[in-house]
Amino acid sequence: MKELWRNRVFLIVFSTDLLENIGVWIRNMALLFFVMEISGNNPTAVSLLTAIEYVPILLFSVIGGALADRWDPKRTMISANLLSSLSVCVIAVLLWKGYWSAVFFATFVSAVVSQFSQPASAKVFKIHVPEEQVGSAISVSQSMGSLFILFGPIVGTFVYEASGVYVSLFAMAILFLLSAFMLLGLPSSKRASSVSDSHEKTSLLAEIKDGIRYVRHHSHLRGIVWLFAMLGLGSGLINPLEVFLVTDRLQLPKESIQWFTALEGVGMLLGGILASALHRQLNGKLVIHGAIVFFAVSVVVEALSTSAPLTGTMRLLSGVLLAFLQIVLSMKMIHLVAEEYVGRVNGTMTPLFVALVMISSFVAGPLMELTSLITVFCLSGFFLLLGSLGVNKIMEAEPPQSQSNQEQQHPLSKPKHQQSLETEQL
Repeated sequence: MKELWRNRVFLIVFSTDLLENIGVWIRNMALLFFVMEISGNNPTAVSLLTAIEYVPILLFSVIGGALADRWDPKRTMISANLLSSLSVCVIAVLLWKGYWSAVFFATFVSAVVSQFSQPASAKVFKIHVPEEQVGSAISVSQSMGSLFILFGPIVGTFVYEASGVYVSLFAMAILFLLSAFMLLGLPSSKRASSVSDSHEKTSLLAEIKDGIRYVRHHSHLRGIVWLFAMLGLGSGLINPLEVFLVTDRLQLPKESIQWFTALEGVGMLLGGILASALHRQLNGKLVIHGAIVFFAVSVVVEALSTSAPLTGTMRLLSGVLLAFLQIVLSMKMIHLVAEEYVGRVNGTMTPLFVALVMISSFVAGPLMELTSLITVFCLSGFFLLLGSLGVNKIMEAEPPQSQSNQEQQHPLSKPKHQQSLETEQL
């Protein structure tokens, strides 16, 4: 662990992620409360805010993943942060002039640029963190994400209630500018020019198709695709409606959602600490199966519950198991996906997940109005339970072959510059 904290590149990426997470949570809470106030707590408007975030992910993730294998990740990350900062400032001006629907455009633009910055960030992580430190690095990242699930909604709610939507948006813009400035300290990829030259020999479309074939050829990746698909359907139905558990079932103010989200963050933090200490002894199959089954049960319990302590307990335990699930799957992806396919594997898997989240998020609000909140959450639990059917394929994975062996034995073999693999960020 000490060696990891002496890694300059890791420290820079960690610090910029810290700033970006603060900015994103300030934006998320500000836009949620703003839309609820403007629309009169309309569930369709709330679900639209969530769904529209996934549209650009669906459209641009494949391209962003492929380009991450071509471009210098440092320049990509800096450019993305600058564009995010600029777009938020423009949206704030539009809101000031009375165009409140611009909040949806803000979400759209932010999601577009993230499709280029996230694969680039994964590339930097893959290149500059030694393999023996990967477990520690994942644990640190998991813990930071858990802390933001815990404190992010609190910070975002405080900023919004104290200063309003305009200050919240400008705060995000400043944080992303600071992040872009810090990223200047990253080294340029030594392989950027050579990789770019080699990629010029093949078209972008050919590389995207190659990434899709690569996923189809590996059974463990197909299993992950199935799991992500069911998680997408299940989570998409409930994410935009969780605020109504607080207001309708628990009869609490909408701002109280931050405390239940915080409890999930506490669970993820505790789970991250436990999983990082026990990751070598974990039974991956048992962890994934157990987590998925519990998620399915917990969403039904939360929908039926009118007790804040019971709902809070479900959130806490879900956070613990989510941390275990993320660490197990992250370790699988790091060890079983070839380096040069990092962007393309990420870009191939993400669209399916996002498409299903987007579709179910669009449907969530109207479906709740046609049926009931409990019905929607029970349907979500059913989809989550189906996700466990892909676990066996995930656990069938074998260690990746060397590059030379891949060229000789891989039925989808390509030139050497196409034989690398990228880590999926969960």
